[in-house]
Amino acid sequence: MGAKDGRQPAGLTVVGDAQSLVMQRVSCRRWNPTSLKWQLTFAVGVLIVGVASRAEDWPFYRGPSGNGVATERISLDWPAGGPKRLWRVPLTNGLSSVTVSEGRVFTQVSRTVGDQALEFCVAYSAETGAMLWNRAFGTASYPNGGVGADDGPRSTPVVKAGRVYVLGSYLDLLCLDAASGAVVWSKDLRTEFGGSVIAWQNAASPVLAGDLVLLNVNAGPRRLAAFRADTGALAWRTSDERMTHATPVPVTLHGVSQVIFLTQNGLVSLAPDDGRELWRYAFSYSTSTGASPVVDGDTVYCSAAYGVGAAAVRIARSGDHFAATQLWRRRGALMNHWSTAVAKDGHVYGLYGQALHYSAPLKCVDLATGAEKWSQDGFGLGATLLVNDRILALTESGEIVVVEPDPTGYRERARFQAVNGRAWNSPAIANGRLFVRGTTEMAAYDVSLPAPKPLRLGAVERLADSALRFRVTSADGQPITPDRLGQIRVLRAGALAASGSDWQAQPAKLTGRDGAVVVEVAIQSVAAEAYFRVVEGP
Repeated sequence: MGAKDGRQPAGLTVVGDAQSLVMQRVSCRRWNPTSLKWQLTFAVGVLIVGVASRAEDWPFYRGPSGNGVATERISLDWPAGGPKRLWRVPLTNGLSSVTVSEGRVFTQVSRTVGDQALEFCVAYSAETGAMLWNRAFGTASYPNGGVGADDGPRSTPVVKAGRVYVLGSYLDLLCLDAASGAVVWSKDLRTEFGGSVIAWQNAASPVLAGDLVLLNVNAGPRRLAAFRADTGALAWRTSDERMTHATPVPVTLHGVSQVIFLTQNGLVSLAPDDGRELWRYAFSYSTSTGASPVVDGDTVYCSAAYGVGAAAVRIARSGDHFAATQLWRRRGALMNHWSTAVAKDGHVYGLYGQALHYSAPLKCVDLATGAEKWSQDGFGLGATLLVNDRILALTESGEIVVVEPDPTGYRERARFQAVNGRAWNSPAIANGRLFVRGTTEMAAYDVSLPAPKPLRLGAVERLADSALRFRVTSADGQPITPDRLGQIRVLRAGALAASGSDWQAQPAKLTGRDGAVVVEVAIQSVAAEAYFRVVEGP
């Protein structure tokens, strides 16, 4: 049952129903020049299954891991006017970003009640945009200015296990019920600990690590603190590190969980369970620091405006000891004001500029050297995320722009007007939707991937003695778009009836061609009988 000339082998084809099973028994024989015989016959089965894309919530500031990276894949194949808008609602003022959990969208706003300006945490339906509840909890006064008339709360609520954790402009810390907005527990950090409010008020969001809520209470001599998420009880306090506007970042470095604070003294990394200091790096401070640290592998990048500049350090571990070694430091250059950059393949992509600078550029910077690779004007101080391995930027004027993360030059893929007015808020991606907020409105867009269509195996070809090549198409004849190509993976097992854990990732070359996917699989190391599955989805 094998073709000696490398052409399509004869075989038995069986086409299934719901899972679009396509199997070809292929006999591939390798030529043995010593015995002058063909040998090593094995069967190849291919199971083609369409799987829906994994949907996820966006429970923390800047994403599921707090690093600006979306783990959910979305559709970026938009029409000229952008994806379909599902709803848009007006908001009272605020610089707070949005989080999403269990069908609810959370943010913070300021409102005037009678003659008093108050800060609120508000919840909206992710489905319709209808307001579900609102909870007032503190003063909303911003005497230092900021954005101007549409100024408001800077911090973003975070969500876990049906509870919302809120840190207000004036250091009110609350735990709310996510379904109703009812107060579970609350603390006034100024009254209880003597915390002081910095100029432009608090902008840092709380960080959740295990069953702890971590933040800076800004009350010396022990300012960094953790509270029990269930009760609000103090777990630990440490370090006389004065507060900045930067949200801490939870990471794992060299196998060790830690939370990195960017304080007025610089970077300080703590073990979240007990507050033990792991490492630090001195980084200067001037007036305000709003951008969070960015972690890529064992490298940590930090930046600040007001003439401070940027730096990168490499973190090493020896036993229980950590050390930070500076890779580079650029003073007065590469200044991220409050928009945190994202890292991709050894480069950071971020918005650089200060204050009301609508032409602030998007830049690509070599993380190892600090060299600027390119700069593109016209973005302003909005936000950047990494989505589908591409840069998704929100401009200060409310446009969403998709850019290839290519250090050789700026390559724009898509752009549309998402919200009106000023946008200094970071977007969120959850369950196939893009949530975009400006200072005075919020909108949701449908960016879900099309439902996977059944796939069909075409011709199977043996490439000499080194590989198999087969063509995958949609069963309905529709082309497989580039966005779907990124979701397709090849798995291998020794039996068609193997359990799920027995199917292992198979290295394969996937190429989009004429609306189909051409798959090439090396066969030198394949056992005598092997079955392959081509799956679309996570």
